[in-house]
Parts: sequence; C-alpha cells; structure tokens
Amino acid sequence: MVAAADYREIDIAPLIDHTLLIPTATPAQVEQWCMEADRFGFAAVCINPVYVRQAAELLHGKKPKVCTVIGFPTGATTAAVKLYEAQEAADSGATELDVVINLGWLKAEKTEALHREIAEICEETGQTVKVILETTLLTEAEKRLAADICMDAGAAFLKTSTGWNGGATVADVRLLKEIAKERVGIKASGGIRTIDQAIELILAGATRLGTSRSVDLLRQRDNLEKGSYQRTVISD
Repeated sequence: MVAAADYREIDIAPLIDHTLLIPTATPAQVEQWCMEADRFGFAAVCINPVYVRQAAELLHGKKPKVCTVIGFPTGATTAAVKLYEAQEAADSGATELDVVINLGWLKAEKTEALHREIAEICEETGQTVKVILETTLLTEAEKRLAADICMDAGAAFLKTSTGWNGGATVADVRLLKEIAKERVGIKASGGIRTIDQAIELILAGATRLGTSRSVDLLRQRDNLEKGSYQRTVISD
C-alpha cells in the first residue's frame, strides 16, 4: 500500500499520456480527451493515427503534446510501412511516436534489422520516439536486449506495453530503470486503473504513465466531490 503522503508529494498529471486507443474512438471523444489534457495539465494525448491532425489542431498553442502509435498493436508491419506511418504522423502534427517493436525479429535475434527500423524512424522524423517492448511477452534477457538496441537506435523512452497483452508491472519498470541508467525515460502503460498503481509505478522509476483513466486517477488522488466534473467513461 502506498503511503498517503506519496499522493500529496507527487504531481502525477504532468506525467500522464491521456490515452484513447480503442478501435471505436470517435472524433467527439478525441475532442474530449484533448480538452481534458489541457484542463488537467497532462503531458500528452495519445490517440490513433487517424486522429492526429484533429488533436494537433485542438491542442495548437497548448502545453499537452500530441502522441500517436506506430505499428500498433502487433509491431509486425514492415519497416517501410512503419516509417511511412511515422512520417505521416509527424507531418500531421504528432511530436511523440509510440512505436511497437518487431517482437518476432527480437526473438529471432535479428538485431540489426530491429536497430535499423527504430533508428530510421528516429532519424527521419526527428520526433520523440517511445519504443513499446511488450514486456509481458519477453524473457528478462529479451527485455535487456531490446532495451539496449532501442536506446542505441535513438529512442527517448522505453515503454512497457500496448495494453493488449497485459500491462505494466512494478518489476518491469524497475528492470527498465536499471537498464536505462537515466539515459532515457520509462513509460509504464497498460492496466493502470488506481492511484495506488500509478504512484507505485512512478516510485519504481516510471517517468510517464499511459492510461485512459487519467481523470479518474486524479479524482482518486484528490477525493474530488462526486459529480463535480461530468465525463464520458470508456473501457480500456
């Protein structure tokens, strides 16, 4: 259990990527997420590529960044397709790209291909790249190998999960922090539904949190009066 003092001492809002990646996401929900990101001071909105331009227009001149996903959720599209997707997203206004690595290449030890894919996206777009390792599907040795390859390729963050195959764990965040040695950020994502989880992940080393429950986490933290802010709640 997290001590009550931890809630008061950690401002979680600037660490949150306010996430809306469900297949049924609508333009109205994207507008809501952007409004909430600005209202509550979240680091970014993370939306599907089709909505990048809309989010960029809504958040123009505001602090929250526009983040989208590349090769989501399997990472198994070709390197050329990922690069095109990343370039299009950047051209449309995304400044942060959460890229799913090719897990098959990792397990087959095609390290050069994996490095080249991530390096090209980093170099060609010039944007902040967060690589999604999908830690629940990897051995510890594979996590270490993937992290080292992606950091060397220019990634700015190591991200735990897509949320489609399990979520972030404190153990994985600690491991990634140990591997990173402060060289890159750590994004914990997937299954973060309570303020206890959020704080524990931050204390373990997460510098970003990806969650669709962002406003609910703030409610839990601040014990906001029920009904003080009406919003549409969606399932992960």
